[in-house]
Amino acid sequence: MPNFCAALNCSRNSTHSVLAFFRFPRDPERCKKWVENCSRSDLKDKTPDHLNKYHRLCARHFEPNLITKTSPFRTVLKDNAIPTIFDNPSLKRSNNETENMDAPEAKKSKADSQSEPAKDNSEATTKEISESKNGDGVDRSPQVIDEETLNKEYLKSLFDVVVMMGTQNIPLHGHSDKEPRSKSFTPSNFQALLEYRINAGDEFLRKKFEGSPVNLEYCSSTQLQQMLEVIENCVREELMAEVKEGRFFSLVVDNLVEIGGESRLPLFIRFVDKTNWLREEFVGFLPFEGDVEAITKRLIGEVTEKCGLDMQYCRGQAYLCSGVSAMKVKAVVARIAELHPLAVLTPCSSCSLNICLANTMTFTGVHLVMSTLKKLDVFFSKSPLLQNQLESAISIYYQGNEEKANVLKGACYSKWTEQHDTFEVAVDLLESLLLCMDSIHDNEDHKWSDEVAHNAFVISEALADFEFVMTLVVLKNTLSFSRAFGKNLQGQTNEVFFASSSLTAVLHSLNEVYENIEVYHEFWFEEAVNLAAALEIPVKVPRLYFRKRPTSGEEIQPEIYYKEQVTLPVVSHAIKELSDLFSENHLKALKSLSLVPAIMGQLKFNTAEETSVDIYKDDLLNPDTFPAELHCWKIKWKHGTKDVVLPSTIYETLQLSDVKFFPNVCALLKVLYNLPVFALTNDKCSTAKQRLTAYLEDTPVHHRNKSMALFYINCAIKHDLDSMVEKYLKMYPDTAQSLILQYDDFCQSAVYNFAAIFFLLLLFVYSHTRLAGLEPFLIVLPFHLTWCI
Repeated sequence: MPNFCAALNCSRNSTHSVLAFFRFPRDPERCKKWVENCSRSDLKDKTPDHLNKYHRLCARHFEPNLITKTSPFRTVLKDNAIPTIFDNPSLKRSNNETENMDAPEAKKSKADSQSEPAKDNSEATTKEISESKNGDGVDRSPQVIDEETLNKEYLKSLFDVVVMMGTQNIPLHGHSDKEPRSKSFTPSNFQALLEYRINAGDEFLRKKFEGSPVNLEYCSSTQLQQMLEVIENCVREELMAEVKEGRFFSLVVDNLVEIGGESRLPLFIRFVDKTNWLREEFVGFLPFEGDVEAITKRLIGEVTEKCGLDMQYCRGQAYLCSGVSAMKVKAVVARIAELHPLAVLTPCSSCSLNICLANTMTFTGVHLVMSTLKKLDVFFSKSPLLQNQLESAISIYYQGNEEKANVLKGACYSKWTEQHDTFEVAVDLLESLLLCMDSIHDNEDHKWSDEVAHNAFVISEALADFEFVMTLVVLKNTLSFSRAFGKNLQGQTNEVFFASSSLTAVLHSLNEVYENIEVYHEFWFEEAVNLAAALEIPVKVPRLYFRKRPTSGEEIQPEIYYKEQVTLPVVSHAIKELSDLFSENHLKALKSLSLVPAIMGQLKFNTAEETSVDIYKDDLLNPDTFPAELHCWKIKWKHGTKDVVLPSTIYETLQLSDVKFFPNVCALLKVLYNLPVFALTNDKCSTAKQRLTAYLEDTPVHHRNKSMALFYINCAIKHDLDSMVEKYLKMYPDTAQSLILQYDDFCQSAVYNFAAIFFLLLLFVYSHTRLAGLEPFLIVLPFHLTWCI
């Protein structure tokens, strides 16, 4: 939109002038001076931020030596610039009266003599301004906009619209490519908003297209894609500025999504900002094509080239993928760990450990259980009436155990499908869930829509399958050994530290189950059979098994089948996955949490961090002094903590005023804090994943765009349209030049068209004049014709 000068009696605006316009300064003192000098009493109550955002002064009000042209497209003011040139008689009179009152009579003549040159310059400037105005004080001088300025302001308008659409999650295209009829009747959202902006008074867009053909697009698809890339770069640069300042970071890869007709992996970066908060920011989507080596190369390129980070400072990795894609992503993570050993694989704090373990299993039964749990979560989130129906079913099945019924009802309101005890709750709720789904599907009182009734039928079919029941029971019993361990990992810092010591016990228990799999499977199969009998579910081998296996004449028993296809694979996978997630380097990192004062106190200050810190020796500011510094750190908290509450988290420790006197300890704690296993404690620092989820839920697949998603998720980033335009002109100079040439062609074609029409008109008049016998007029007509040509 055009900028208007805020000075009194100044009507200049960027639409009709090539002058530069400058924002009011944010500095309160300078801003106050600007307001006083421009004589706008209505602006005195406005804050400097408000004035900086919404008001400008044109270059005519500043001395020339205060203005600097840093590039052909950028003009800036000096830091101490104050506007002094105004056509305001009252301001001049007030200044003169003040000078006469303050200056002594003896110094008056001297001051007058010294001020004569300045006065002459001021009068000359005022005269020059007044000559270009008429009596009403309005600037009547003709203003010419050169092609370069028009092109720059045109790009600025385009960027403004694209950024607005991205932050508000408005799709660029109004209809799917599969709907050609609707596309022919209505323009794209981007096209419609540009037309609305022109009609609202955007002179630069209007001038750009007033001479263009009717069917010309306001912005070609190529140019739009270039603009999206420029905005992506600007957003990433803003995000990565703080990451580079802290150096160390971790990578988090989310579940596979479909964007722009391709399967892509959302990529997040975790880092500790300058205020010592742990933050997680979304940086883009990674194409999920090719083999492991190709994806690994692409991921490293995304981090190093697009984000400008150095992989040698990557200290952690986590992935939240499920099913088949998890196998490939895990191989990519393992490959990165080979190239960068300190980028250890850890669980992600946003997902419970047991759910993470189950998601990485590729077995048919486990996939059936996890997909059904997701369907249940979506189903009951649609309406509170559905939740009430489930509560009624729970009350029916637990009539004699009101306490258990209340516990299960409470669990239904706490995202029970994503908790550490998900599978225990699912087993307890199974009978109530099946009753609820059957009741909704029957729909005897016509209370539910056809869609809801159909969804209930699909879920009930899955719940009534013995493969689902058996797999659910196996998951519940197998992952019960890691339930408490995983809960502690998402707890406080001291719980995470002591959890690392209990991993050996967890793996020992699971190995014991594996070695005695016959005994454990017998108990678990019996439990599943009893549960199926209560639900009237037949015990049988899945139908898919017989389709895959040729007929051999021998009938396999269900107990043997489920031992080989469910129990044994689930237990072995849990053991292997836990071993991979908690490597030696990861455990050493968790052991280093004993640097936190509260944990040191719980250990009676008998800790040996030197051995566990060896892996991060190169990350310390001065490794040689670390042992002595560590000794002083222990003495400080051991003998100087009477009646003092010891800091219990890494954040609290980093906030201490005297932690700067322990630079190695401070550096090591910041490195540890980057690991994805630690929870994001500040809600403002963890909105990226929530906004990604909202974008995927609210945006149809055919409307999703990777660039627009980046703008929407990072909507809090400040956008500087001027810098975007400059970056675009640098990145795509050929496109920018073609826009200028295109404008020249439009102007030239308009002149030629006008001349051709006028020429035809003269020929028409000439012929009719001759037929009418008005020969005298024919003498004058050639002169007109010559002038036209």
